[in-house]
Amino acid sequence: MSKQTILQVENLKVNFDVSSEGDMPWTKPKKLQAVNDISFTLNSGETLGIVGESGCGKSTLARAIVKMVPAEAGKVLWLGNDLLSLSNSETRQYRKQIQMIFQDPLASLNPRMNIGEIIAEPLRTHYPKTAESDVQARVSDVMNKVGLLDNLVNRYPHEFSGGQCQRIGIARALILKPKLIICDEPVSALDVSIQAQVVNLLMDLQKEMDLALIFIAHDLSVVKHISTKIMVLYLGNMVELANSNEIYQNPSHPYTQALISAVPIPDPSIEKNKKLILIEGDLPSPINPPSGCVFRTRCHKAQEVCSIEKPEFSESSSSHSHSVACHFSD
Repeated sequence: MSKQTILQVENLKVNFDVSSEGDMPWTKPKKLQAVNDISFTLNSGETLGIVGESGCGKSTLARAIVKMVPAEAGKVLWLGNDLLSLSNSETRQYRKQIQMIFQDPLASLNPRMNIGEIIAEPLRTHYPKTAESDVQARVSDVMNKVGLLDNLVNRYPHEFSGGQCQRIGIARALILKPKLIICDEPVSALDVSIQAQVVNLLMDLQKEMDLALIFIAHDLSVVKHISTKIMVLYLGNMVELANSNEIYQNPSHPYTQALISAVPIPDPSIEKNKKLILIEGDLPSPINPPSGCVFRTRCHKAQEVCSIEKPEFSESSSSHSHSVACHFSD
């Protein structure tokens, strides 16, 4: 049975105007290319993992999809409707179907509201005529789903641990019964054992509610565990997109190969003998990115053509579901 395509992003670009200290009022601001020409599709029940180093545009991409930051160009098609072309009032009806879980669990919760009010807030915002008894019943239901006891409903965020605060954030996202949840590094502020609990909770909820997830993270082992397919970003550009197993077993782009080589292997004998690929140098400035291939300044395979011609993002020779942007991909 083929799954429904719920989200289709086409050639999405996000630029920010940046002024330097000391610029005159009439000086034209510089363009910072945060997200450059990103395209992908997501079906119901799938998880898209997005990885890349800090500053590569992962969170900006997520925020652009839900119109938290303005997009310069491109389309975000939600069930066939282009969200970017809609007004704020027209977008509102689709907002309840797309929810977000944020990186810092405590900072994303209002300290002056108890958790019952925090979880119920989206329901009261989108369905203001809902009876109070129904609201309380829905709050109790989602709290049970995420493993929170009903007797905690009148407590405040500062009384909870980081893992419990993230569960509150997940409950708040679930109360509207969305079709897509965007998880913006939801486990990076948590310790390892709590990370596993939160990731497994998301996977269980996904199966139960047929959710689609966009999961942003730095930890490649976490992304492998939860994702159906993985997108690798570098300096706002897609460098590789493939199914989870394919990208781990057969990484084609030099940047992806370096990231995968850095993931620890539990077997000490294999870990000791594996080849570590080092990425030298610093991330270039997104205000003035390198010509041609953006990764060429740090790539061990770079040749003259890489500085002249930007590689086309196309299907790999090894698989139709594996796309890569490199002149010399394996």
